[in-house]
Amino acid sequence: MYRIRTHLLTILITFGGLLPLLALDRPNILWLSAEDHGPHLGCYGDTYADTPNLDAFAKSSLLYKNAISTAPVCAPARTTIICGMYAPSLGAHHMRSEAAKPEWLKFYPQYLREAGYYCTNNSKTDYNIQHNIRDIWDESSRKAHYDKRKKGQPFFAIFNQTCTHESQIRSRNSKTKHDPSKAPVPPYHPDVPAVRDNWAQYYDRLSQMDEWFGAHLRALREKGLADDTIVIFWADHGSGMPRGKRYAGWSGLHVPMIMHIPEKWKHLRPPEYNSGDTSSRLVGFVDLGATMLSLAGIQPPAFLQGKPFAGKHVTAKPTHSFGFRGRMDERPDCSRTVTDGRFVYIRNFMPHLPHGQVLHYQMETQSTRIWRRLHKQGKLNKVQSAFWERKAPEELYDISKDPHETRNLAQDATFGDTLRSMREALYQNLEKTFDVALLPEGLLHDLASQHNLTPADLARDKSLYSIKKLRSASDILLDPNGGGERVANMLRAELPAQRYWAALACLYLGKEVTHKHKSALNALLKDSSRSVQIAAAEALATFPTNKKGDNAAMEVLLANADPTTSSAYHAVAALNALDHQPQKVLEPYKQRIARLPTNDPDVPGRPNGYAARMHKHIASPIPDYFSWEKNNR
Repeated sequence: MYRIRTHLLTILITFGGLLPLLALDRPNILWLSAEDHGPHLGCYGDTYADTPNLDAFAKSSLLYKNAISTAPVCAPARTTIICGMYAPSLGAHHMRSEAAKPEWLKFYPQYLREAGYYCTNNSKTDYNIQHNIRDIWDESSRKAHYDKRKKGQPFFAIFNQTCTHESQIRSRNSKTKHDPSKAPVPPYHPDVPAVRDNWAQYYDRLSQMDEWFGAHLRALREKGLADDTIVIFWADHGSGMPRGKRYAGWSGLHVPMIMHIPEKWKHLRPPEYNSGDTSSRLVGFVDLGATMLSLAGIQPPAFLQGKPFAGKHVTAKPTHSFGFRGRMDERPDCSRTVTDGRFVYIRNFMPHLPHGQVLHYQMETQSTRIWRRLHKQGKLNKVQSAFWERKAPEELYDISKDPHETRNLAQDATFGDTLRSMREALYQNLEKTFDVALLPEGLLHDLASQHNLTPADLARDKSLYSIKKLRSASDILLDPNGGGERVANMLRAELPAQRYWAALACLYLGKEVTHKHKSALNALLKDSSRSVQIAAAEALATFPTNKKGDNAAMEVLLANADPTTSSAYHAVAALNALDHQPQKVLEPYKQRIARLPTNDPDVPGRPNGYAARMHKHIASPIPDYFSWEKNNR
């Protein structure tokens, strides 16, 4: 019946007949989205915010208190939206990667277009997966507008506001409308004038965005479309302030989401919908595609991982919501997050790295630079310093009592059952969604190329990727006995990813463990996997057995830092490992690093520029990046 209906709609659109009837049959859907801001709005209880249009909109809509962006940065978050799937299940979770698209993947606007919708995007895409934009949208540009549809044709339209972007809150000598002295500085930020000024700029931008939002609603009413149009407002991840955007916790993932379903379409409202109410339902960006299909009366296809939270095919409330963090521009990382609405659990698979890596673009914000400088000068308290120090393998926060995530409960026995429950929920989701978390980026692409598979298809081949097998290595750091013989066993394990995680465990556990397994780590310098070579080399270089350093390990890192002989992905990993070394160790190698190529001819352009950024970091060093190294040498 659905296929017959879809075919009939296609005929009607083709010949232009009875289109006004179609608008009565399906609602219009309008997305108004903004960049780089959390729920810092009046309707979310923020008294410093000045957002009258959104506040008024919320009084006639349903406000979601527990909406998350799934990823704390734009490209993987928007990839999750357009695919209706967690980006890591496609190998598309690293910032500005360009993963090959599996044949079976179909983007949700394509289903809407087949059902007769005119679909437009104005105008950000930033998808981390290969695509043909014309297959997805009727138009995607700064001129895209629902006004261009055929008479009576229902529309799905996105308008995106950029004035709130991270880059827009960096003005010097700003004259803000919001009083900086009254800015609500979170406890993890240093309370200094520049930080207050950046926060005031941020709130000014929210007010500007609010005016834009109000103008779109007025236009909808003036065109006589308000009663026919479902409107959804959201922002694409946490604030552009440091420890918002890019952070795998609540302040990086928590976003505003407000949905208005007019009376005419009340049969599409979720059970908890009452105008002006709030919903505690856990919703994420992974759910948006499936929900739009449900609102249009379309059964979401089985491969979609999101669950409709409204419409004809609305599902029961989930018990958990999930997020992820991969490489952020030139800085590799790997974290996964789960929340049940009260607790937030973060599994940091690379805890030798701090949350606050020195990332070129983020360091352009004054608050970031000042915050880091005060940390280097020893002028911060424990809560303020945590961002710049290496992470714990596990973090657990009770955001009902600690909304800023300042007290890690992971080592508190009182919360042991909660910790284990959240951990298992996270791992179950990794398996269920074919998350490639346990494959470093370089190894992921090497294996996909070796087996002539897309990353997504590789993740679904149990003979090539097994989370259960790899977990035994990645969870060494959770062993209360410090890994014991597991380290030795995994350094010699069959799977390269097992050896990789065992080598990183040595790096995290420090000098004593690294020296204990020096022989095995030295053998891994010639491993068949470059990812394993790099991990082993970083451990040996960071904790050498003599004061002159480990030349063999440094040479392995240099060899892998050449993207023309390794790959763009391996080069970035190797250059990061080099950049982590003290300047006295790195100095003799700098000229050789500077002469290395920065481009990989076999990798798409989007992920191919980060080696060059790492060259800049190394050429202009930031001393004592890893302050903990001093205590472990």
